[in-house]
Amino acid sequence: MSSDILIEIGADRVAHLVLNRPNKHNAITPDMAAAIRDGLQRLAADENVRVVVVRGAGEKAFCAGTDLNSLDGFGSPWGFRNAINYAREFDAFEKPIVCALKGWVYGGGFEIALNCDIRVSSPSARFAAPEVKHGWLGAGGFSQRLTRLVGYGHASRILFTGQPIDAADAHRIGVVEILVEEGAELETALALAKDMAANSEIALMTNKAGIRAAMEGGLTNGLAMERELMGFAMAMGAYGEGPSKFRARKE
Repeated sequence: MSSDILIEIGADRVAHLVLNRPNKHNAITPDMAAAIRDGLQRLAADENVRVVVVRGAGEKAFCAGTDLNSLDGFGSPWGFRNAINYAREFDAFEKPIVCALKGWVYGGGFEIALNCDIRVSSPSARFAAPEVKHGWLGAGGFSQRLTRLVGYGHASRILFTGQPIDAADAHRIGVVEILVEEGAELETALALAKDMAANSEIALMTNKAGIRAAMEGGLTNGLAMERELMGFAMAMGAYGEGPSKFRARKE
């Protein structure tokens, strides 16, 4: 795996995925995109991992998005279109992901954050979708995930102007769920991840599937899917495990 991506698996069932190009604001190259795909596939298959925390190395950025110096390597717009969509790799991951944000959260880095499940931010974070200034749009979730999070008007403001918003504004409109003091974003994200990882893998994954279904479909189908997910989770062992834990606490 590329040294530009670091993965560490803790004893607490929480894994760390670190974007590790701090001298380049953790901008993503094609090799990094491939390493992200491989790393997430590895974490998805690891039974010792229940939650993943994503962060950027260094003090200046979470991620500045695609390294624009790498665009010539794709050969053509079609080549770029068919490249690994690294932000969507996070979207496809079936276990919960918490991201710890600071500094630049730009372009594809912003899209990575949008495709995570919970965003914890320090006040230093700045969020921007500068693609419009380059003459295109982001294709890792901007028009879809951002609009679902913040609504039509705020998404339009962010995507049409390309101007950055600060962490306070991002928290106010719903991009960020938890805003903490400077330097506390990773500690807070880890504490949250550990609390989540104390629950069973199947419970976490079925809850995530249900939440995503609510974002992507109608209420009737979503409720039907929720009931099927509940039955699946119980069939996987939770039917006996939950009541037995409750009885043990009472005793």
